[in-house]
Amino acid sequence: MAAPKVAVVGAGVIGLSTALCIVETCPSCSVTVLSDQFSPNTTSDVAAGMLIPHTYPGTPIHVQKQWFKETFTYLFAISNSAEASEAGIHLVSGWQVFKSTPEEELPFWSDAVLGFRPMSEAELQKFPQYRFGQAFTTLKCDCPPYLLWLEKRLKATGVQMYNRKVSDLWELCSEYDIIVNCAGIGAHQLVGDKKLFPVRGQVLKVYAPWVKNFIRDGDGLTYIYPGIHRVTLGGTREKESWSLSPDPGTTKDIFDRCCSLEPSLQEAQDIKVKVGLRPSRQCVRLQREVLSQGGVKLLVVHNYGHGAGGFSVHRGTAKEAARLVGECIAALQSSSSGAKL
Repeated sequence: MAAPKVAVVGAGVIGLSTALCIVETCPSCSVTVLSDQFSPNTTSDVAAGMLIPHTYPGTPIHVQKQWFKETFTYLFAISNSAEASEAGIHLVSGWQVFKSTPEEELPFWSDAVLGFRPMSEAELQKFPQYRFGQAFTTLKCDCPPYLLWLEKRLKATGVQMYNRKVSDLWELCSEYDIIVNCAGIGAHQLVGDKKLFPVRGQVLKVYAPWVKNFIRDGDGLTYIYPGIHRVTLGGTREKESWSLSPDPGTTKDIFDRCCSLEPSLQEAQDIKVKVGLRPSRQCVRLQREVLSQGGVKLLVVHNYGHGAGGFSVHRGTAKEAARLVGECIAALQSSSSGAKL
């Protein structure tokens, strides 16, 4: 059969990294990325890009740990290369602090990051309102440069990218053999996933080059994440809110909360406000599906619904999605008639 044609729908961090993994694992196939938004206008561009996993209640912990470790290993190698600056990836050390000792003092990902340990009494003096803390070094991904780096890698391998809004997967049936759905929150309409809902996140990107360490409240709501050029201050988790308009009251609240953790931020300059809708569900949807319509079959691989944890597991889930695409290709090839399965 001719080289299988694969369309990846979506050009956020999940879509681009999935396309890259497909090219790496299935070099015989032709890959095209279709999306109505590319960087700098994706949800991923708003993300803080810190590798601190979010927990998915509906996914086994050992699977989540595997996804995170694969992602950390991949980005760590880039951070140790000449491409680190262009890709926007660097190591950052800091603290996660709690007002009371958490039930789980050793989270499942503690041995995947670097140097994880309980904070000392001396360190905790910096945060007088907190009782317990964890210190570790992890990776920070500055999202717009990373997305552009992924795009560049894809173009170098011959992947085509088109600005196109896909309203129905069936509209791609005559052009492609396999469809990979990485539409993020767009999957709500694209495949009618009622288990998917937006969690609105508002963040501030500020100029405060003296802030070198990350600080994160254990509840995950308040955080300070220093990037290469700007510091991300957050945040919010507003379930079922579809609004992309910045809220001034929320901006003040985020700024005040972050200043209570790091008073020097009072002097931060050039505050920019960003809003994104995290595509959330109980578990990431990562599976093969055969759609059928009037005797015609369409092979689909889904990889979406990463919520707040997309950057932390993007490479791990992309590798799994690429493996599922490989299964689809094998099924196509074994079909003696050459018709779509």
